[in-house]
Amino acid sequence: MDLRYTLLTDGPSDDALVPCLTWILREQGVRRAIQPQWADLRNLPEPPRTLKDRIKVALDLYPCDLLFVHRDAEGEQREVREAEIHKAVAESGNRVRVPPLVCVVPVRMMEAWLLFSESAVRRAAGNPNGKVAIDLPRPSTVENMPDPKATMFELLREASGLQGRRRRRFATAGSARRIADFLDNFEPLRGVPAFGALEADIAKLVNGQGWNTERENKSEE
Repeated sequence: MDLRYTLLTDGPSDDALVPCLTWILREQGVRRAIQPQWADLRNLPEPPRTLKDRIKVALDLYPCDLLFVHRDAEGEQREVREAEIHKAVAESGNRVRVPPLVCVVPVRMMEAWLLFSESAVRRAAGNPNGKVAIDLPRPSTVENMPDPKATMFELLREASGLQGRRRRRFATAGSARRIADFLDNFEPLRGVPAFGALEADIAKLVNGQGWNTERENKSEE
């Protein structure tokens, strides 16, 4: 039986969280097939605006066994954003069945979690064998970055090796979305407090639901 999860994000580029979430689920012992869905609500005739309405519509269109709701902290405490998410989910629950929930709250922007692999940045920039030095932040410092998105875009420009007009025209946004596609191990992020909290929340839920290998094997005997 597949495990279907839906990710509802703050912005259109935040679907890059999908490989990260799938990796954590695997690390926590989920061995069944995982079917991720990103709730893309942008092209609806009337896209919902409030978080509670976005949750309701996402669950209507993307039914699932597990719901991830992402919000960047943007200066607020992680607990504040989580409380906002739980409140919106509770209000949505009056109109739709809500599956188990995990809040995804990077302290800064999601982009800060994608800047630990030089290889991934170079490949996303379309220059995997580039020799121009790029100065990636240490994972332990990413939660203190003032503008992770701007840092990511500049790193991609550097990694591209382009100069002049071609560099100015370089499609940084499209390249940024590809970084996650070249990441298959997020272990370096375990030193980032917000990532550690997310992994702990997923681990607790996986164990509680019996989605880990040991519990599932016992239930089948």
